[in-house]
Amino acid sequence: MTQPVFQQALGPAWERLGEVIRRHYAMAPFSDDCVCVRGTMNEVHHAPWAALLMPFGRLFGALVPYTGTDVPIEVHYRCHPDDANLYWDRVFHFAGRKPFHFRSHMEHAAAQGAEVIEYVRFGIGMRLAVSAEDGALVFRDKGYIWRVAGLSIPLPLGLFMGTAYVEERPDPSSPDHFTMKMLLRHRWFGDVFRYSGRFQLPRG
Repeated sequence: MTQPVFQQALGPAWERLGEVIRRHYAMAPFSDDCVCVRGTMNEVHHAPWAALLMPFGRLFGALVPYTGTDVPIEVHYRCHPDDANLYWDRVFHFAGRKPFHFRSHMEHAAAQGAEVIEYVRFGIGMRLAVSAEDGALVFRDKGYIWRVAGLSIPLPLGLFMGTAYVEERPDPSSPDHFTMKMLLRHRWFGDVFRYSGRFQLPRG
């Protein structure tokens, strides 16, 4: 399959995404395609009690351990000639700290239709339903899994981490910009993590 990962997941709904979002994710599996976007995070926030989760987040490479406002960021996306995955490297530049890398990769869960799985270290993954809504690419959490020895074992991490919502939305003020936000919200404890920002997609 040579269609981009999210086009595979969305099918005909891919055409309902804004042009900047489609262009952003037009990388073909089994290729050397890559894209880098740069922008600023208006806010990177986590609840004070979420510090208890940070040792696990660092182990699995799944959480951004710092907070801040107006945080410069660049996100590198790439495909690989040997597989169909989409690889992410988010590089946060917090003042006075070394650049922090949040790395993951996404796979299309073909058997589940409009679903992808985002994996971090040690086979820990989050199932995400994918949709196109008013031009935006939207991801909704469907639970966590652990892939080990060819098996996908459900994990009840949502009891501690909450439920994730992510969107990337065209910026109506510019054809080459988009906004994004991520929210991890617990049903009892409120917002655990959240960040939001604006990015520029280069042309050519």
